[in-house]
Amino acid sequence: MPTKNSDRLPPGQYEARGWPVLNFGRTPSVDEQTATVRVWGAVEQERRWTIAEFKALPTVTRTADFHCVTKFSVFDNEWFGVAPRTVFDEVGLQPDASHVMLHGAEGYTTNVPLSALLDDDVVFAWRRNGEDISVEHGWPLRLILPKRYAWKSCKWLTGVEVMTADRRGFWEERGYHNDADPFTEQRYSYQE
Repeated sequence: MPTKNSDRLPPGQYEARGWPVLNFGRTPSVDEQTATVRVWGAVEQERRWTIAEFKALPTVTRTADFHCVTKFSVFDNEWFGVAPRTVFDEVGLQPDASHVMLHGAEGYTTNVPLSALLDDDVVFAWRRNGEDISVEHGWPLRLILPKRYAWKSCKWLTGVEVMTADRRGFWEERGYHNDADPFTEQRYSYQE
């Protein structure tokens, strides 16, 4: 029987109850007092913020769905944080900037086209549905990229490397699809 959200459910997905936790390794220990977010690469001015400084940037609230490659989807999440456009306004993008590599704690990386990061529903978030995101879900800061599978929504964000060409990240180097569109089921690199 179709659910009320069946028109928003990507092929091969099911609507989850709750928000399951999946990590590629152990949950890192991140100290909000010493953690930083660095933006560098094809930008006019490299910048590093403490978490407190980053959270002091202008904030937004975005309501968006969340789709995991392991086939669960969570609808109508209310994300609170900073829009990528705000961050890039601070550093300025060079004209040849085309892709971004997101860096997380423990050496995790994932790549996306710059245009995907600039979508209006994307947010560097630290709150979901009115509560701080848990450490297991990426606190103190994680990217939310609703139109891609969740491995592109980098947890424990430490850096944004702006690039002039694409380069594969952690899961992309290990056989996951480079684009990760859930509505076309772009799960594995053999589909490219």
